[in-house]
Amino acid sequence: MVAEQFVTPFWLDLAATALGSVQGAMFAAQFKDKRLDLLGVGLIGVVTGFGGGMLRDLLLNQVPAALQSNWYIPVAIAAALVGMLLERLFTRLNVVITILDAVSLGLFCAIGASKALSVGLPVVPAVFVGIAAAVGGGMLRDILLGMPIGVMHVGSLYAVAAGAGAIFLVAATAAGSDITVAGIGCVIVTTLIRLLAVRFGWSLPEQRTISTLRRLRRQKSA
Repeated sequence: MVAEQFVTPFWLDLAATALGSVQGAMFAAQFKDKRLDLLGVGLIGVVTGFGGGMLRDLLLNQVPAALQSNWYIPVAIAAALVGMLLERLFTRLNVVITILDAVSLGLFCAIGASKALSVGLPVVPAVFVGIAAAVGGGMLRDILLGMPIGVMHVGSLYAVAAGAGAIFLVAATAAGSDITVAGIGCVIVTTLIRLLAVRFGWSLPEQRTISTLRRLRRQKSA
């Protein structure tokens, strides 16, 4: 299935990149014991900002969008420095940051999934690319910090929210919906699931072996 690409205004792409960089730098700045210097914090912020988009384009064998403009890298660097210097201020705005983060998650997912469809990928790989684009920046951030990857642990529904949004997009496109409508729907679905997960503490069940489940059941029945 070949579809049009969901296109967002250039300023919105830059804003989403900047938000990711701010969050990445804020996250890195919290780890005083790692003794990160200014360059280290800035680099992690930049990678968080457009890492997902670069991963998306590499999967699609294309030149990363962040390298096709003079704006992405400077904006990401500036936003990372602001996030590091104003960490305490942004922490107080945690609710606003969380909402904007959920929206940017949906935007990256919609752009990634629709771009995969536009180059002729089947729907399942397109969903995968959408998820990778949405969570790729956070994954690279955790790898650089030498931490467990957040999307793989209990308590994070980033990938689940992105997956639901990507599935909505490909299903709506397959049903003949306009790509803009499908893209906006993807953003809404992803944002809602992520915010509801934060609000109500939703998470996937922790992995258990069959023997562990049997032991837990025996303990409950005892």
